[in-house]
Amino acid sequence: MTKNDFALAFNEILEEKQLAKDVIVTAIESAMVSAYRRAVNASTAQHVEAKLDPDTGHVIVYAEKEVVEGNVVDQRTEVLLEEARKVHPDVQLGDMAIVETTPADFGRVAAQTARQVIQQRIREAERSNQMQYFERQVGEIVSGLVQAINAQGATIGLDMKAEGVMPNNQKIPGERLKLHDRVRAVVMEVKDGTRGPQIVLSRAHRNFLRRLLENEVPEIYHGIVEIRAISREPGARAKVAVSATQAGIDPVGACVGIKGVRIQAIVKELHDEKIDIIQWDQDPIIYISKAISPARVSGVYLADDEGAKTATVVVGEDQLSLAIGRDGQNARLAAKLTGWRIDIKSLSEAAGDTLNKLQNNAELMAMLPAAVEAIPQIQEILAKKAEGRSIMPEEYTALGQFVDRVERRTIQIKEEAVRAEEERTSAARADIPAAAFTMPLEQANLKEHVFNILIEAGFENVGDLMYSLKTDQNKVLGLSGIGSKAIQNIEEALAAIVFPEPVVEEVPVVEEVATSPVIPEVVVEVPIVPGEEKPVSKKQAEAKKEAKRHAGEEPENEFAKDGVSLDELFKMKPETFQVPAADDDADDKKKGKKVKKKGVALEFDEGLGEVVGRKKHKRGDDSTTGEDWE
Repeated sequence: MTKNDFALAFNEILEEKQLAKDVIVTAIESAMVSAYRRAVNASTAQHVEAKLDPDTGHVIVYAEKEVVEGNVVDQRTEVLLEEARKVHPDVQLGDMAIVETTPADFGRVAAQTARQVIQQRIREAERSNQMQYFERQVGEIVSGLVQAINAQGATIGLDMKAEGVMPNNQKIPGERLKLHDRVRAVVMEVKDGTRGPQIVLSRAHRNFLRRLLENEVPEIYHGIVEIRAISREPGARAKVAVSATQAGIDPVGACVGIKGVRIQAIVKELHDEKIDIIQWDQDPIIYISKAISPARVSGVYLADDEGAKTATVVVGEDQLSLAIGRDGQNARLAAKLTGWRIDIKSLSEAAGDTLNKLQNNAELMAMLPAAVEAIPQIQEILAKKAEGRSIMPEEYTALGQFVDRVERRTIQIKEEAVRAEEERTSAARADIPAAAFTMPLEQANLKEHVFNILIEAGFENVGDLMYSLKTDQNKVLGLSGIGSKAIQNIEEALAAIVFPEPVVEEVPVVEEVATSPVIPEVVVEVPIVPGEEKPVSKKQAEAKKEAKRHAGEEPENEFAKDGVSLDELFKMKPETFQVPAADDDADDKKKGKKVKKKGVALEFDEGLGEVVGRKKHKRGDDSTTGEDWE
């Protein structure tokens, strides 16, 4: 085979099998290794590899051999040192070297031996590619041709030469498939089988409708409109709840399209299946009212008793059959769509049930005096209905108002009772120490048979047992094997338990230090007049005083006078402050004249910032009047 012939054949295989080039090359090389081992009877422990040239088709086989010197005993496992060094110059005697070992007539032998291996490897590669491709397609729509129809279902030919199976229960009821028809279906499951991947297709699943809506409605594909829920009975009717993620978008109108062109394309694909598009609402009452469409709803009353969510839907007499649907189909789809159990009643039936409820509940009658006054009128209307006489529209309105008033009040009473029960149980739980819920039941001094019964009943800690005794003692007393003596043993054991005091972590108190507000220093520039000293700031004056103090020019105390501090001055006796008379007074004393002593008072002058002495003398006889002078 020439270079071009092999390249053309190789590329043809790639296109036909839809496989990657390296997958085919790897399969051929692996087949050549197997052919070499068979041809020369090589051991499986020996490392053998083959290299294929995709352009020429030439195959070279390499094998790991021991380097020897002299004679080669076994050509399959030994090679001469000279031959090995042509490939690996650094090889030494006794080393293992990978050298070329392609047999002389290997081309024809390999072609005959490896064909089956190559085909097997290509089939395995095809299955692997199919498996990987369709595993990514789970939940997506695929298209194919009907290849066969049997009692179990239909076989659909898909891409990559794969085959899918559509069981009869996954077909749309009433739809008949014909050979070579092109159909669309959603991939439900992909399993690995002995003859390739087993692909299960469905046209009856709700995800098929979801993917059709995404394909036909661009707003859903781009996330502007969101599908909230789908309930479907294939071939008959489906309900889809949608909502808009952006303001100003009509989700129902986007799905229906202009003149219904979008929804009609989906209806045609689903074999004329009716589809109701409703707008999702957060309020369950509004949501359930729309889910019952096309019937008009008079009232919706919700009841959630121990997780069983039930909605009582009241409709007019003329809307009852439409709300229920054929064989209850509309009610079933609405219940699946909303997740509520829906009980549909006509207005007269609901009024009769409400009347019996009101008459048998004295507490409710006391709360609704207006409804009690309307009882005779309601009884008269119901009697007319039972006799088959016609009922006026205003009488239907009165029935609706009566039902609405009583049902709403009943729901309110139930909600208040639930809140009261929650408060009671919360208070009971609060009275139990928190340590009780972490204390195992083994630590309570219970009798062995009582302990075993409680453990089997699901009581794991002391707190759960105490809580049950406080809220509902019958829950414990009703257990098989628990009597009055056992209850007494439980109460004594619980009373004897001493729970540790809860550890209160002390939070360090940080004392707040009152800090006086920092007043920023204002610096005022004063123009300097020639001949005057430059004004000095407060900081500069303090720095100057500090320098003088260190130099010995100024005492440490800024209020010191003549080396005496202010504190020392105030400690001195008053006699210390007597100032001697002047020289002329001394002369007068020598002459025998009487000299009057003058007292000096020390005062702190705030203007000067220092202590000064002030002389004092009295004028006149009144000692209280006088004049001070410096």
